[in-house]
Amino acid sequence: MTWSQMQPLLEQASWETLIMVGWSTLIAVLAGLPLGVLLVLTDRGGLLQNVVVNKVVGQIVNIGRSMPFIILMVALMSFTRWVTGTTIGSEAAIVPLAIGGIPFFARLVETAVREVDGGLVEAVQSMGGNTWTIVRKVLVPEALPSLIASTTTTIIALIGYSAMAGTVGGGGLGDLAVRYGYQRFEPDFMWITVALLAVAISLIQFAGDYAARTLHRRGRGGAAPRLRLLRAKEPAAADVSKVA
Repeated sequence: MTWSQMQPLLEQASWETLIMVGWSTLIAVLAGLPLGVLLVLTDRGGLLQNVVVNKVVGQIVNIGRSMPFIILMVALMSFTRWVTGTTIGSEAAIVPLAIGGIPFFARLVETAVREVDGGLVEAVQSMGGNTWTIVRKVLVPEALPSLIASTTTTIIALIGYSAMAGTVGGGGLGDLAVRYGYQRFEPDFMWITVALLAVAISLIQFAGDYAARTLHRRGRGGAAPRLRLLRAKEPAAADVSKVA
């Protein structure tokens, strides 16, 4: 197969992969972020401690993460057909990709939020901040660099899932690699597809790492140091009042 024959196929497949990964990432982030924060808030010692809710949500997330994607696609075929009207093509692949990405991202969010300094939470509580204020002003902003890195990891994982979806008619670059590279014995086509995926993943990783580092550097002069300074001054103020 010549390059002039490959080019339109590769362009169409790349666009399909972009659509699948883009929409599934958006859904995974919008659903996984509150889910991961909820796991932290309802854990023992959390602001909304509720062991039952934490265990139930945690088990649901664990089941979603442990299920191989190819099995998840098959298990969700009826639901996918109900949502999109079909089980074939890039639009249909978005459903299992998003559902598979939600628990994956939720666990990454949970890990990122747990790394936030508990002293900052206590400082906001001492100033009368409620749970929503703490989540919005402390937990999410302080964990933002890690959340960016988690989003990057999720996008890369979903690219791999999308290639797997191509083996069962999901479209995209994975579908081309199977149909032309494997079934039609076009190894050049397969290697070009592999190269495109490798370049895409490298660029995404570079962009994600750069964004995370930039946010981390900017965060050094943000709200967290001011809150730490305020917290450090409180004991000093108390000592002065005792002396008086």
